[in-house]
Amino acid sequence: MTQSITDILRIADRVLAEQSNEISQTQTRQRTAVTVQSSTGTENINAIFKLDIRFRLAFVRCHFIGTSATAPMTIALDALAGVSYDATLFTITRAGVARDINLRIPAEESTDPSPWTFQAGDAGRIQWTNPDPTNITWGLQVGLAIAS
Repeated sequence: MTQSITDILRIADRVLAEQSNEISQTQTRQRTAVTVQSSTGTENINAIFKLDIRFRLAFVRCHFIGTSATAPMTIALDALAGVSYDATLFTITRAGVARDINLRIPAEESTDPSPWTFQAGDAGRIQWTNPDPTNITWGLQVGLAIAS
């Protein structure tokens, strides 16, 4: 009887270890999977990005086509907690034609605590005032990943 209880406990431990390993691998895959949200236009950029769960910003890309002109682009937190918690996270001083944006958030800046991590209900906002809306077209992509 003692031997069968020991065997059952050993099997249960092995199954629990396998399940824990599978959960860990799934969480790692989810954290590295990136959801891309895109928008395009000729007007000013006032793009909101978010997920329904806690997430982190992985990258921002923006391509501009048209006449040569630039303007600042800001990336900000639009906090669910209210305007008292909104914050500008990053400003690119010259974005526009011949000044495409390719901002990748390195892994070491994505670990908590990180300004690039957004809580469930928070949103990110990218803003850019088009200096020549009749002649400049833009395409914006943001990469979002589930935060741990």
